Amino acid sequence: MSNKIQQSQINEVLYEIHRDISAPLRAKRLASIASYSEQHFHRVFKKIVGETVNVYIRRIRLEHAANQLMFGQQGSVLTVAEKCGFISLSSFNKAFKKQFSLTPGEWRQVGCKQSGSPYLADPEIKAGYHRIASCKLPEPEIVNLADSHVAYVRHQGYGRSIRAAWLLLTSWATEQSIVFEANKPLQEKGKLLKDNNLLNKKIVLNKQIVGQQIGLHHSNPAWVELSQCRYVACVTIDKPLTQRGAVNQLTIPGGLHAAFKFTGQYGELLPWISRVLDVWLPNSGYKLQTTPAFVHYRKNQFLSEDDLFDVTVFLPLSVM
Repeated sequence: MSNKIQQSQINEVLYEIHRDISAPLRAKRLASIASYSEQHFHRVFKKIVGETVNVYIRRIRLEHAANQLMFGQQGSVLTVAEKCGFISLSSFNKAFKKQFSLTPGEWRQVGCKQSGSPYLADPEIKAGYHRIASCKLPEPEIVNLADSHVAYVRHQGYGRSIRAAWLLLTSWATEQSIVFEANKPLQEKGKLLKDNNLLNKKIVLNKQIVGQQIGLHHSNPAWVELSQCRYVACVTIDKPLTQRGAVNQLTIPGGLHAAFKFTGQYGELLPWISRVLDVWLPNSGYKLQTTPAFVHYRKNQFLSEDDLFDVTVFLPLSVM
């Protein structure tokens, strides 16, 4: 079986994992999604992803738990453990300390502040962090989004290497007669809590599908090494894909989001997102939802020759 087909089948599994990390996510069921025997599934998953399925699931659950502990101070450690798919508090505590060298309670008190954010190890991002240090965080708009159907390419690592995923996706989009339109609003769901013109509907222009560029941020680089962070380059589509491989399809869940507009140059966006999580979220009255934050690019720093970006960052929220 070709790598292209294997990549597509494992992409389906990854989508299922990230869709609900609190679900049981047993290997037998995941193997059936990929249309493999369980034994063969384990081999192919490690080949494509680079780690075993159990290690991968445990890692993303712990990363999400770290977010919940840091930004959801009211919830108990047991509640966080359950929301992240752990069946017992003792197993959660043990796994969390092994991953972060702190107990969940210690993490809630000091978190990554003990050693500094991993993203500051990147010289360009560190320079960006210092450039925006004295800038005021903009006030967000609170919006209620519809689901977005996208074609996507997965990428591991937050850094300039993301450009490779975008080049692959834009090459595929050209073959599909998809052109990018940066300033059309995405689809709304019901009445917005505040007036906005932020999200993107697909339209047809000269018989070409117009797509919006979206980047999914699955990891928090404040405490996940940049090389281990998971990013997904996406373009909105209005019909299912007929063929899948390195480019696959998924649905970005809608719902309540805080929408922050940012402009700047390469190296500044991750520090801005970190400020949203560290400064705005704890005082907002909202809780962080389990779905990933995402970026809508009006100008994409990974594709622009001048390294500049013009984006809206969407942070998924919950009131419960």
